[in-house]
Amino acid sequence: MGSVLGSIWWLLVALGVLVTFHEFGHFWVARRCGVKVLRFSIGFGKPLWRWHGKDGTEYVIAALPLGGYVRMLDEREGDVPAAEAHLAFNRKPVWQRMAIVAAGPLANLLLAFLLLWGMLVIGRPDYAPVVGQAHAIAAEAGLQPGDRVLRVGERATPTWSELQMALVVAALDRQPVPLEIRRADGQDLRRTLPLQRIPPQVDELHALGAIGLVPRHLLVPAVVGRVREGSPAWGVLAEGDRITAIDGHPVTTFEDIAPLVRALGERGGAGMVEVERDGERLALELTPQRTDGRDGRPQWILGITNAPAGTPPRDAVLRLSPLPAIPAAVRETGFQVRQLVDMLGRAVSGQVAVENTVSGPITIARAANDFAARGPAWFLNFLALLSVSLALINLLPIPVLDGGHLLYYLIELVTRRPLGERAMAVGQYIGLALVAGLMGLAFYNDILHLVS
Repeated sequence: MGSVLGSIWWLLVALGVLVTFHEFGHFWVARRCGVKVLRFSIGFGKPLWRWHGKDGTEYVIAALPLGGYVRMLDEREGDVPAAEAHLAFNRKPVWQRMAIVAAGPLANLLLAFLLLWGMLVIGRPDYAPVVGQAHAIAAEAGLQPGDRVLRVGERATPTWSELQMALVVAALDRQPVPLEIRRADGQDLRRTLPLQRIPPQVDELHALGAIGLVPRHLLVPAVVGRVREGSPAWGVLAEGDRITAIDGHPVTTFEDIAPLVRALGERGGAGMVEVERDGERLALELTPQRTDGRDGRPQWILGITNAPAGTPPRDAVLRLSPLPAIPAAVRETGFQVRQLVDMLGRAVSGQVAVENTVSGPITIARAANDFAARGPAWFLNFLALLSVSLALINLLPIPVLDGGHLLYYLIELVTRRPLGERAMAVGQYIGLALVAGLMGLAFYNDILHLVS
């Protein structure tokens, strides 16, 4: 499936699942509170399919699958027969109306838990949280290649994705964070990353680079790609050779080669380069060639480039059996809620760039396609995050959103009388303006991401 068509398809799948569950929350609680539901629609616009249930509800799938709604019997929206007045939404006690409104966001939180549980049971393929290279802050903290990061602060990091998320979140506070690591020899140690040393101009998208951690799975294998004609390696090394040692020093990645070749060249004379070729181990003699670099300093080269690495195979899986996955999914749902609330607060206070916080349909569609391509567990993880986001956005105290209605009913609960129609109308206009502003910002960020 093409990238554009795939993005559209997976966006529709995501919205269909999330909106259906959200509206079902409203529907289910409304029915339990004795409210008559006139229509349960997935999508807007012209109905493509409709069915009248025995419960008197019209079930609809509409042409524009970008939302949905539940229409309830309400005397404020039309004439209600006297015999059905007791079934009207507006006739119900305020606590029942609050429960009906809150049921949509709560249904999304429940859905997030179920999706995360499914993700953990299926197993999400990932990469091990193993350090490939450590520079800058990470090197100063004592991290070394081969270290496995077990925990960042209080958060366990069984995979590189968990490690990356934990470090990005910690970097926002610019505070030292403790790490639990396991050395390649099995020794467990504690180290502290001085994240306060990250420059203030570095945003959350570049925080990991500023920390100086390069994961093991992103290191380039020490496999020869092209051999330059006339170079020291010409006629000695061949395309596909895996270099395993230079002058007796082991080589694991292509990045290891340059400093060993330089040391060999500065010492003078030839050295032995050990390679694996077609299943055989060979020891080949080579003398590095001295050249002048762009900065005028001498460099020592063999005359080779690395072979295209491709996508490295996953070497870790985040998986739990069904029962242990239940509390783990609860914890992860809570973690996502806390992080999103915190991120919204940081965006309002200016600590986080708004363009990295508010995303529109284009960005969401591209992310949906990317996560779906990684496999079902990754797509479930993405849906869970999107479901939590939908729940929290709907709980914002903005009129026209569920949170705005809850605010109205909370005022009614305190004052013991409904908010006046004039005040509610003003609130609706304010809410529409705010929602339109958020949508405009989301589309602006989408365009910004496309052209950047």
